[in-house]
Amino acid sequence: MRIVVCDDEPLARERLVRIVQESGHQVVAQATTGEEAIVAVKMQQPDIILLDIRMPEMDGVRCAQELAKLEHPPAIIFVTAYDHYAIAALKANAIGYLLKPANKDELLEALDKAKSLNAAQLNEIRKLEDPTARPVREHIAARTHRGVELIKLKDIYYFTADQKYVKVRHKDGIVLIDDTLKELEQEFGDRLFRVHRNAIINLSFLDFLETLDAGQYQVRFKGITEILAVSRRHLPALRDKIQSM
Repeated sequence: MRIVVCDDEPLARERLVRIVQESGHQVVAQATTGEEAIVAVKMQQPDIILLDIRMPEMDGVRCAQELAKLEHPPAIIFVTAYDHYAIAALKANAIGYLLKPANKDELLEALDKAKSLNAAQLNEIRKLEDPTARPVREHIAARTHRGVELIKLKDIYYFTADQKYVKVRHKDGIVLIDDTLKELEQEFGDRLFRVHRNAIINLSFLDFLETLDAGQYQVRFKGITEILAVSRRHLPALRDKIQSM
């Protein structure tokens, strides 16, 4: 893949360039500011840009917003020393968010994810027909011991309320996020369904509705043995949804 590397710190930039080149990809340009990055992208038409956030003149988030306006924007992977920019990165439609010093394996994993997205998908992620509308997310941001990870919505089985956080059960394990169930339900209402006041599920993984003794119900999922209780309040709507699927 053709990659632009943008970082105002020479050592950090050189390290990223080395990892990219050793992995068999091509660094087509280097930049030290957001403005330089935009010029490089317009000239080189890269597949991916590795983008720092804290930079002079134009920061990485602003640069990403400008890149999103291009007809064929590159996939954006932020590489930064600060974890509190995760939400801003998500709103800027980044497909990766790595903390410095970037781990080689994590960087290569992010590049592989970017490679799996074709141009049509990238354009769909980035198009902002209504400037006031919230971009459509295909990932959930979670803070873990590895920094900030972006988890594909299509890989998530369910969300459950866990005290002041929400627990996310996905194909590779469990993480906690700051989003509320209500926010998730409103944003992804066509793909998620509430089965309990403390739980919403990804309909793609719903296997079947099971009846227990004493009129209790629960749902089972494809691929995992875990179950979730279904409340009486949400049972009729779930039955209707199952019949329409």
